[in-house]
Amino acid sequence: MAAIYVQPMKLKEKYIQISLVIITLVMTILRFLLNEKGRTNPDSIRYMRFAHVFPEIDNTTTPLGYPLFIKFFTFFGTDEFWSSKIVGIFSFLFIVCFAWRKNFFLKETIVICSLFSFLSIFAFTMSEALILPFVFLFTYCSNQIINAKLTGEKAVFYLSISLIALYNIRYSSLFFIGGTGFFGLLFWKKAYSKIFIVSAIVGLGFIIGYKFLFIDYFNSSYLDTFLEIGLYPTSKLLAEFGQGLATTFNPFIHISNPAGGMINYAIYGIGIINIVLMMYLFLSKKLNESEKFILTIGVFGIICSYFIQYFYAITPLDYRLLAPFSFMIWLLYFKKMFENFGSKVYAIGFLSLCSGLLFTILSKGNYLENRRAITQFLKNEKLEKTPLLYYLENEEDLEKIQIAELISTVNPNIDLTFKPSDTLKRKTLTYYKVLQKIKIDKNKYQ
Repeated sequence: MAAIYVQPMKLKEKYIQISLVIITLVMTILRFLLNEKGRTNPDSIRYMRFAHVFPEIDNTTTPLGYPLFIKFFTFFGTDEFWSSKIVGIFSFLFIVCFAWRKNFFLKETIVICSLFSFLSIFAFTMSEALILPFVFLFTYCSNQIINAKLTGEKAVFYLSISLIALYNIRYSSLFFIGGTGFFGLLFWKKAYSKIFIVSAIVGLGFIIGYKFLFIDYFNSSYLDTFLEIGLYPTSKLLAEFGQGLATTFNPFIHISNPAGGMINYAIYGIGIINIVLMMYLFLSKKLNESEKFILTIGVFGIICSYFIQYFYAITPLDYRLLAPFSFMIWLLYFKKMFENFGSKVYAIGFLSLCSGLLFTILSKGNYLENRRAITQFLKNEKLEKTPLLYYLENEEDLEKIQIAELISTVNPNIDLTFKPSDTLKRKTLTYYKVLQKIKIDKNKYQ
């Protein structure tokens, strides 16, 4: 009787998983189509320009990995913008397919990818979309090592390659390398500890070589430009850190209302309650060694992300910047949730998709309409394939920079300028020059 009962349950769960994957895929596409600038930001301009001008090295503030993936997909006939969206969708599908093929955190990854915050990342023209599948591969490789299924030089090779690949997508992957070494030291008496320590040393050696052979070659003043002690006061950083964690671990809403208000208490409150539940589940039952690794790397990365702000200028920590590390914690969290609550956990994914759909409808813009308008504008001005400049008084003017973001989705060979004298050039566009001739459909929320 038990076998007769279990089979329909497994079949039912399979249909639930397939439904979640399909809905997540559709929602990911809608997420950037129903955004007035196709889910791009100022960094997206740099990524697409880098991909467009490669093999010329455009800058060193961006690792090579993500722009090269964008470049690769342009060989199939798409432009840089659409290639970036293919990278995001490919990343999502790779995680799910790999989890299914290896039977590794399959249920957990399906639910995680359906969370509106991660769905938004896959729809974004940002490197976080690409780093997530590599974080998953890194987690799988480490799990194989801890369980002695991967040993010796082969284990060191695969783990080192994983760490190097991560660093070539985002510089914050330095924290994965540090966390790997820290875990090896923490479990020094274990047979696998030397593998983690040696791999971390190899990863660190790559970073040193990368700095002297690549960054210094193309931009010798990189560290002098970006490193500055005492950038922000602790009071500011702690408040932003708390808000960032509360939104990162809110399974339904990924950002707070910039205007403030009572709604933010609910958003932060749900996130805090979820964090407390996480801590309870992690502490209520002893974790195995693989689970300890996942938790160690996730927490280590989040803590380092906080402290780096004292001397490296980044935007306030949020769901996107913390995603590579929070992804690992979500994996462990949903594993414990499934152990305690079974198939009911899939409801979190469906509820998150529902809240995401509501959010998308409320903030609805029309990227395709705006793309047609900006394409026609560039064509009329004979600027569709010309290197462009876009003038801004300062980079914090988010409303004006949105026009540059939109232009970059059609002509990625655009750079920002802050020199008023550049506005006299024909190939320099401004917010007012563009909006004098076209109308852009705008949305309220991002």
